[in-house]
Amino acid sequence: MRVSFTFGADPREMQGKGASRRLRHTGKVPAILYGGPLGPQAIVLDQQNLLTMIESEKFYSSIVRINVGGQTQEAIIKDVQMHPARHSVVHVDLQRVVENEKIRLRLPIHFKGEAASPGVKSQGGIVSHMRADVEVTCLPKDLPEFLEIDLSGMNLNDTLFLSDIPLPEGVLIPELGHGRNAPVVSIHSPRAAEPEPVAVEAAAAATAVPGAEGAPAAAAGAAPAAAEGAKGEGKKEEKKDAAPAKKEGGKK
Repeated sequence: MRVSFTFGADPREMQGKGASRRLRHTGKVPAILYGGPLGPQAIVLDQQNLLTMIESEKFYSSIVRINVGGQTQEAIIKDVQMHPARHSVVHVDLQRVVENEKIRLRLPIHFKGEAASPGVKSQGGIVSHMRADVEVTCLPKDLPEFLEIDLSGMNLNDTLFLSDIPLPEGVLIPELGHGRNAPVVSIHSPRAAEPEPVAVEAAAAATAVPGAEGAPAAAAGAAPAAAEGAKGEGKKEEKKDAAPAKKEGGKK
């Protein structure tokens, strides 16, 4: 059984929100240890020690050894709750490890051979990672530190899936057993950059027909003038029609 971290813990007698808050003010972190033949056990961890360990990727994918009151127990990290505003740990969940019982844990996926792949090196593609980790099940003795997938044979528009990840003996991916073969990584063409709105407007102005901008205004100005002219012509016709009537009246 591969153990990567060993640290001490103290039993926690006082529980509840108030007690947990007081622990955090003293630089301690409330935690719970459960699973295996023993019942759940409330423990206290050191804040600074935890902050050092959580910086390592292996902390989340390894078996850790905890010394609680002189008794050593192996466990895996199931959850680390961080403070939303400060760089501090709020709570930790740990699950005991039993040698002959399978564990369920998320492992990081490491990618190699990206630069050497034809899709990137000679075809101008870029790599997109759809998954950074995956959940596995295995016995504690078979737990790897990470899973690795090789991209050196990928061409443009190729995609590798969960089923393409080489698995050590005794390690399974539960998703595959449920028929979910999700994509993990692909190589695709870079998207063409969209032109800036300012550049588009400038190009449209440069190709516009000279004088076209003034045409609508001229047409708008011509319409009232034509209307006024029509009114004037109508008045002249009315005067011409009315003149003979006056002459006829004079003769009478």
